[in-house]
Amino acid sequence: MYIIDYFEKLKDEKIKLYVDMDGVIADYDVGVAYEYDRKRPLYSNIEKLEIISKMNNVDINILSISRTAVGIEEKNAWLDQFAPFFEKGRRNIISRELNNMRLSTELKLDFVKNIERDGSKIIIIDDDPAVIHTIRKECDDVILLKDSALVD
Repeated sequence: MYIIDYFEKLKDEKIKLYVDMDGVIADYDVGVAYEYDRKRPLYSNIEKLEIISKMNNVDINILSISRTAVGIEEKNAWLDQFAPFFEKGRRNIISRELNNMRLSTELKLDFVKNIERDGSKIIIIDDDPAVIHTIRKECDDVILLKDSALVD
């Protein structure tokens, strides 16, 4: 498994891993932002991330955007059901509604810029090329992986 091998090679380094939800661990329906309880879990990706979550050197987190404030609750309920290894205190779900409807790329970039730089490698897994491009342009110390890194 590519992603597991990748993280095993980094076993001597402290890692802060941030994983997007839509399109990475939950099926992404274009234009359907609501009814998160109906999102299909991407079990293969979830299983690999659960293995990674058990590695002593990895702090695994969610970094996801919701259009609405209520979407935060929906995404947390979905995680409780399908990926409970993402601890509640490590779920960073940001509402666009509560942030003047700013773009997801801007919200994620602001979040990543504010991650404490304590010598840990910061790794982001996302499926959105715009998010990856924006973070890459502004944060050269962050390792960015496309969601396809989870696919064998």
